[in-house]
Formats: sequence, structure tokens, C-alpha cells
Amino acid sequence: MTLEKNTLLHNRYRIIEILGQGGMGSVYRATDENLGVPVALKENLFTTEEYMRQFRLEAVILANLRHPNLPRVSDHFELGEQGQYLIMDFIEGEDLRNRMDRLGTITEEDAIQIGAAICDALAYLHTRRPPILHRDIKPGNVKITPDGHIFLVDFGLAKVYQGSNQATTTGARAMTPGYSPPEQYGTARTDPRTDIYSLGATLYAAMCGVIPEDGLARAMDNAQLTPLRKRNPKVSRRFAAAIEKAMAVDPSDRFQSAEEFKKALLGSSSKTQLLPGGHVVEPPPPEAFLPTNPNEVVAAREKTPQPPVAAPIQPPVVVEEQPFVSPLKKQKERERKRRAALMRFFVFLLLLLMALVAGVAVSMPAIIPSNVRSMIPFLLPTNTVAPTVTPSPLPTQTLTPAPTATFTATSTMPPTPTATILPTNTGTPLPTETAIAEVSPTVTENAAAALPLSATPMGGSGQVAYVSDRSGLPQIYLVDLATQNLTQITDMSEGACQPSWSPDGQKLVFISPCKGKDEIYYGANLYIINVDGSNLRPIVSAPGSHFDPAWSPDGKFIAFTSMRTGKMEIFVLDANDLVSVNQTTNSAKGVETRQPAWSPDGTKIVYVVKRFGVYQIWLMNADGTQQMQIVRSGVAYTDYLPAWSPDGQVILFNQRCATKFCFPYLLSISAVDRTVEQGSFLSLNVITIEDVGYSPDGFYLVYEGEDKAENKDIYYMSITGSNIVRITTDEGLDFDPAWRPSGD
Repeated sequence: MTLEKNTLLHNRYRIIEILGQGGMGSVYRATDENLGVPVALKENLFTTEEYMRQFRLEAVILANLRHPNLPRVSDHFELGEQGQYLIMDFIEGEDLRNRMDRLGTITEEDAIQIGAAICDALAYLHTRRPPILHRDIKPGNVKITPDGHIFLVDFGLAKVYQGSNQATTTGARAMTPGYSPPEQYGTARTDPRTDIYSLGATLYAAMCGVIPEDGLARAMDNAQLTPLRKRNPKVSRRFAAAIEKAMAVDPSDRFQSAEEFKKALLGSSSKTQLLPGGHVVEPPPPEAFLPTNPNEVVAAREKTPQPPVAAPIQPPVVVEEQPFVSPLKKQKERERKRRAALMRFFVFLLLLLMALVAGVAVSMPAIIPSNVRSMIPFLLPTNTVAPTVTPSPLPTQTLTPAPTATFTATSTMPPTPTATILPTNTGTPLPTETAIAEVSPTVTENAAAALPLSATPMGGSGQVAYVSDRSGLPQIYLVDLATQNLTQITDMSEGACQPSWSPDGQKLVFISPCKGKDEIYYGANLYIINVDGSNLRPIVSAPGSHFDPAWSPDGKFIAFTSMRTGKMEIFVLDANDLVSVNQTTNSAKGVETRQPAWSPDGTKIVYVVKRFGVYQIWLMNADGTQQMQIVRSGVAYTDYLPAWSPDGQVILFNQRCATKFCFPYLLSISAVDRTVEQGSFLSLNVITIEDVGYSPDGFYLVYEGEDKAENKDIYYMSITGSNIVRITTDEGLDFDPAWRPSGD
């Protein structure tokens, strides 16, 4: 249970705000009222006896750490069955992840200083008795203070290393794709070289703005590490060689100690060795820090990098760790044994076949044609002429398999360590298409009668609303995918677009004026209309531009973007009285929010934030609380148009290049796992794909696509990327598809 603001714990620590939240606990900013200083309070809600014992043991060890690049653990306590708490120094400043968002990449000199400082901290941790492994080094856990000092933070997954011959009791392994070495994914032994790999991956990402290829995928030979200089040619050869050695798949090929890694980093520049704590970088700007007045925290959240989110703490497990063996070596050994077994089988089969042919030939020589007999060396010639048989040809059948989607990253995308597969649903999918099918909708006059909800749904309701300018101005149309009947719903004198369905599938909210597909619809207002075209009414009377409407799953609210404050912010309208409006986001100067999309249970909203000149994907509660960035693509890419899967597990979104032209990509990210902050690129057999929406049953995706003539039309496909069907074929511009709910 999340602690409320102003809660006093242990008669000493007063909660100021929540900084991050994981599966089994949270991290808070608090005030030590005895000393009057800010602290970070880490909470663990998992209170089994074994884990409580382990927590107490490791808390005592961490409390004895004293190093200039590590926060100090000052206290720990337990509150009965409520939870366990660790008190640490609150490190003010920005983390390396936010510095990357702000600058794109960092300089090589800063990377050397950061790497040397973290190596100092690791050398100290690894030489304790017993040694301590951090096991979760990544940009979010490297903090830079207002004076440029560097800290390694977040010991939520630290492990007391017991040596190579003992089973160890430990919490969950941190497995951050791209930053974790392959041995951290299984029961292979983790040791100080595990932290060296993660630090190398962190510096790699900071130097090129791209998360490196995943360690496990590299170990399985499913990916190769892209050379650092290929992504950033300005990096020196010696520095790149040090980073790539630190990230070797086999631990024996890496630097064997943090001190060795530090010497290689410093050796790549003219900088001399400094005492621990002497490595500093350029301080972040003043706006990168949280305010000291707690009343200003909420107002500053949008312009302030958020501290690292605590990784979920899992129950302890006892694992017998073994030396790391590359999964690729294991796989090759399995393949070698499989090939040997297969070869033995074929030899046996060949011998059996030869024996069978010999037996038949000896016992029934008359039925073997003479030309065949001459080819069998152990048969004697015969004058018996075998009858010639002309067999009737069997009918042939050509089967064309349906195209399948391959979920792999390409060189033009930021590398994605693991592909997030779209959710699996139950039901009856559409028949397999062997090519892109085209339907030619026929416009009908009576809307309500012509398009009732289908009795046998295709994709849930089998009907899609979309916008087309085929008649001159954009208007909203409804197509039935089974009958191809098409109905025009709106006839607005200034055009209409951006339709969003009510959950019962009987109404649409949309915007007008709409002269064409645009990024921002200046002067637009929101309207509601019945699906049969009746009861048209405007619903927002305040001046300003209002667009991006999204109806909540329970039908009670409509979220939308409004510029009534002078910039884009998200508001929520009461759908019952169509009057009450609440502002949900209140961004800092230079920051805007838009494109809200409700979670299926209506408790959260995924939306887009414009910062540093690009769009980012963020998540918040429906009331606007706990706003957090969930996708970090850097400043080279812009992310937009998020869409939630019907089961609430996946969020799809589009991505474009921010500084050059490229076709929009489709990516996905988990809607529930906050440890992954990089979208997974979905490689689909399409020219372009944008503004994607799920069918109500979750089996299909409707989207805007283009043909070779660059005509934008509406398509749908199965969630695997196959069964592509083109819905519209007219020469007009077709966009803003929205699958009609089934009305269940």
C-alpha cells in the first residue's frame, strides 16, 4: 500500500512524495525530523521470515559502506507485518538517463569521468568482506549532483557474494535488457564481472544514445554488438575497445576487475588518475533539480528528471550457481548431437531400404524392368519383359502460406533487445489471406438500418469508422467488413475527423473543423453524434482548440487535448452532463501533453508529452497523479499515437525519426513492466503503418497504410502481421480508423 504524504514512520521519517514504485515496494523522498535533512526511504512489502532475515543481514552490511561515490545507508527498521524500510542519503541532481534525454549523448571525456567514478565505487564494493555486487547498473542508477559529483545509487538488488562454491540466498536478479550480461538471465554464477558488463553497456548507451544489443541474444548468436564507433564515429578507438571488452559475452574475456577497467578508460585519454571521489563532470542546469520546498514538487515534476524507479523486490530463492557457459556453446553441442543422431538414423534407413530392395528383386525378378535390373549389381540379367505401366497423374495442389511477421530490429531503428510479442487471445480468426485483399465498399443511404452490430463478429464487431476526403472535405464513414457496405455518418460543412467510439458502440465523439489530416487542429471543437447520424451536438463551449478525444471504457468520461491554457494540455469531460471539465495535466514551461488513451479498466491514461523538441510516451493515473515516462527513445526519435491492447498488457505506439525523414515505425512496450524503458520494434510486411487500433476481441489491428503509389488508405491485419486486408481503395485521403466496440 502506497504511503500517503505527511505519513510519519518510526516516529522520525516524514513522507514528502513518492519517487518510484516497483512490484513489492516503493521509494519515497522523506525528511529525517531528528536531523532536518532529506532522505530516500526504500520500502519492501515482502515480509516472509526468510526474506526478513536476509534483509536485516544485507542492511547491516550496506550500513557500513563509506565511499565518496556511494550514498550512505543510515538506518533500517521493520514495522511488524507492514514492511521493511531502508534509509539512505537523498542524492539531489539528475540521473544519467535524464542527461541522455536532455543532451542526446554525452562527451567521451564525461563518459571517462563517469566510468572511472563508478569503477571506484565498484572496486570498493567488490573488495568488501564479503564482496557486494550491485547487479543493476544502468543510466537511471547513475546520479550527477549540482556540483558535478557522480554517485552509484539504488541497492534494491544488491547481493552479498558468497564465493564460487556456495549456494546463495538472494533476491530477484535484475535483468534490464541491454544492460544485463547473459549470465544474469539464468542460474549461472554472477560475480564482479557482471557489474563490469553493465557499466560498459551504460557507457555505450550514453555515448551513442542507443541501448546496446541484449547480452542473452548475443550469447545465443541471435544478435551481434554493433561497434561503438559505427554508431558514434567521434569516439576514440581506445575508448571504444575498452567498452567493447567490458561487454564481452564470456566473462573470462572481460576486464577481470573494476580497477582494470578504470585503467583502460583513463588510458584512452590524457586525464591522469585521481583519488576516489575526484572524478566530476559538468553539473546539470538548475532546472534539473527538485525544489527544496515540498509545496513546489508537483509543479516542478514536468521539468525535473525523475529519480530512478525502484526495481520490484521478489521473494528470496536458493539457487546453486554454476560457472557461466555460453548458451551458444550449449546450443551448438545440442545441434551436434542431433546431427549425429540424425545421420545414424539415415544410415540405418538406407541399409534397411537396400536390404528390402534386394529381397524383392531376388524373389520377384519378373516384375523389375530390364533397364532397372541392369542398375542393380547383385541381380542376374533376365529375358522376362515386365509390362509397362503408365500411371495416371495425381492432381497437384499449390499451397501458398500466409505471410508471417518477423519481430526483429533493423539497423535504422534503435536496437531492441527483446521483441514484445502482441498478446494472444482466444476466438476464431479470419480466414488466411495469401495476398493483400482489397474490398470495395459501397456507400448506402440509411445508416442505422444498414449497419447494425454484426451477429457473427469479425474482429469483435466487424465495423470500422474512419475519415475520408473522397467527397472534398473530410467526413466520417462506417464500413462493415463482412458486407463491405459503407455509410457516411457526418456531413459537417467544415469537415470532421478523429472519431472515438462510446463503449456501447452507439455514439461517436469527433472534432470539427477539419480541413485535412493535421498534427494540431487549431480552432477545432468536440461534437457527439449517434451512429445513425442523428442528435449532433457540440460538447465543449470554452474558447480554444480541442482535439484528440478518447472515450473512457465505462462511458463516463471523455479525455481530450485542449489549448485553452495557451498550450496543449489534457482535460477530462464528464460524459453525462457534457459540462464538467477537469484539467488532468499541468505541464511546466516548454512542455505540452496530448493524445490520451485509456487503459481497458479505465484506471490509467497513456499519453504523449512534448519535451526537448520530441514526443515521448508517458503514463499516469486517470486522475492525473503518478505521471511517469515509460518509453525512453532519446532525442533522435519521436514517439506518438499510443494504443492499449484490450487485455491491458501491451501498449503500441508509432515512432518517427526526429531529425530526418523516415517512415513511421510500429513499436510495443509492456503496459505493466516498468523495468523495460525501450520499445520493441515490430517488423511487419507493410510499406508504412500509423495510427494503429485494436479490434475489440484483440485479434486484429486496423491502421493507416500506403500502397506503392503513396495513397493513404485503411487496412487491417491479424496481430501477428498476417492476413492483411485493404479496406479502402479510393483516391482520397483515408485516415483516423477506429474499430467499433462490440457493445458487450
